[in-house]
Amino acid sequence: MSTLNAMIIGSLVGVIGTGLGGAATYFFKNPSKKFFSGLMGIAAGLMLSIVAFDLLPHAFEIAGLSMAIIGILIGAILVSLFDMLIAEGGITKNTYIKEGILLGIAIALHNFPEGLAIGSGFMVSNSLGASIALVITLHDFPEGLAMATPLSIGGVSPFKNVVYTVLAGIPTGIGALVGVLTGGISPYFIGLNLGIAGGAMLYVTCGDMIPQARNIYKGEISILGMILGIIGGIIITKYL
Repeated sequence: MSTLNAMIIGSLVGVIGTGLGGAATYFFKNPSKKFFSGLMGIAAGLMLSIVAFDLLPHAFEIAGLSMAIIGILIGAILVSLFDMLIAEGGITKNTYIKEGILLGIAIALHNFPEGLAIGSGFMVSNSLGASIALVITLHDFPEGLAMATPLSIGGVSPFKNVVYTVLAGIPTGIGALVGVLTGGISPYFIGLNLGIAGGAMLYVTCGDMIPQARNIYKGEISILGMILGIIGGIIITKYL
């Protein structure tokens, strides 16, 4: 696999996966608060499940418990700093748009080590790289959907949602390029990055997405959505 081809494949994985999640908002013109609450619950559950049962276990396996935990703390602190900068800088007073921006940052952090995994996989064999790319594409769809949902609630148009989610997927291609160029990159570096990505996703999901899902609609739909999302993430992790 050439460097250029690996980068192209990595970029397509991120762009298609998250972009399709953003494009889904084209089909929801005037959804109810109940619908959005359930949708955000499902997306939050999917992300929690993937982080807990896929992303972090790989980080623990590759870099060890201590290094992965350090990564989790770094990721959470970085996103909390972005959160404060957005709030203090007056980027937006719309909490839903702020949430979408933060989630986009977290997804971008997540996509870089995923790209590393794709690039490293292709360095072993084309079949391994292709299988990793397929799994990550499936993983990226709910992340793009989770990012686009609060943006859509905040009034962002479907077209801009697609643009923003596509931009969040670009680091996958950069990560794939780095993975191919470095080849024998330290496993501790990859594990640390996976931990950072996991910490960032946990911060946004637990600190923003879940509370917002509950605030949009006070019923139980968001809780049921989260449970369904977690089950869906377990199935994806188990069989893909």
